[in-house]
Amino acid sequence: MASFNSISIEKLARLVGTPKGPVIIDVRDDDDFSADPHLVPGSFHRTHADVRQWAQQYKGHWVVALCKHGGKLSEGVAGWLRNAGATAEILEGGIEAWRAAGLPLVPVASLPNADPSGGSVWVTRSRPKIDRIACPWLIRRFVDPHANFLYVTPAEVEMVGERFGATPFDIEGVFWSHRDMDCTFDTMVKEFRLSFPALEHVARIVRGADTDRLDLDPRAAGLLAFSLGLSRMYADDLEQLEAGMTLYDALYRWARDATQEKHDWVSHGGKGKRT
Repeated sequence: MASFNSISIEKLARLVGTPKGPVIIDVRDDDDFSADPHLVPGSFHRTHADVRQWAQQYKGHWVVALCKHGGKLSEGVAGWLRNAGATAEILEGGIEAWRAAGLPLVPVASLPNADPSGGSVWVTRSRPKIDRIACPWLIRRFVDPHANFLYVTPAEVEMVGERFGATPFDIEGVFWSHRDMDCTFDTMVKEFRLSFPALEHVARIVRGADTDRLDLDPRAAGLLAFSLGLSRMYADDLEQLEAGMTLYDALYRWARDATQEKHDWVSHGGKGKRT
């Protein structure tokens, strides 16, 4: 029987990738985590044994704790989190139920320069347009909520990466970049195994806008227009990223929930009223 303080697999799957979703903490013990080094998208790993020390960090936050089967570890951590002032639930059935539902899992091995608790550092070219906003959105919403992004002079990206422990992306000759006809966003969706249908739809739109193949999807031209507009509105790249987060949040929710919805102006009175 489900716990009163629990969340279903289906509900959490709809919250993943959305800005108002919960903090998701994987509290499996070290043996279970080492035996199955994967994470629910958007989650990070913390040791349950020292929850008393870190629970206070989540005071006032909505948190979902998950373990292997949704038993004692997540229940205990959720209890401590509530004691510290968080709104805390467990994931029904744990990560095994998530896997059984056929939902995506991020391989820990794909996470660069960070332990599973998050805080990865990425570096790319300054003055972003499409990929260099879309990729940080993807990482923060589905991979590492605590990720940091450095925008630097194009010629210095790789050296900054070496000196500051940052992972370069969206430049030639690095792992996280364009491949054949795919853009960097495509590469990340595939490498992080984020096979959500709505996210794959977003990837096609980003690909079309970023590679000047606007025929790939009717929305690609619109994304290009909005992206170029944002790049001219903001001189600060990080301010542009924050504005772009909202743009991609909206695009993802459209791809997930509203692709069949149409809009046609209809007057509610006077001569414009239709029959």
